[in-house]
Amino acid sequence: MGNNAQTGGNDATSRICSVLALVPRGRVITYGDLAEMAGYPRAARLAGQTLRKLPPDTKLPWHRVINAQGRISLPEPGAQRQRDKLETEGIVFLNGRVDMARYRWRP
Repeated sequence: MGNNAQTGGNDATSRICSVLALVPRGRVITYGDLAEMAGYPRAARLAGQTLRKLPPDTKLPWHRVINAQGRISLPEPGAQRQRDKLETEGIVFLNGRVDMARYRWRP
């Protein structure tokens, strides 16, 4: 599957997906940081909308994107699936939050 099949070919979508692909295992990024690194500052919602459109079988690490408070924004059952994936990568939750000082990815 090529990049266009994965991202739909839209420029904003492909730029957001390109940044998302770089987020390393065991780290997280906020929706706002993802959008900003893709060239769309103050466009956290755009990042969220882009992630919602990903195909269910995507290889992109969608689960590494959380909100600026260190919380998962997805409703259940997606939230538990995302938390499970993050915990598998060694990310620790405390009171439902990720320690952003420890796990936030800032290249």
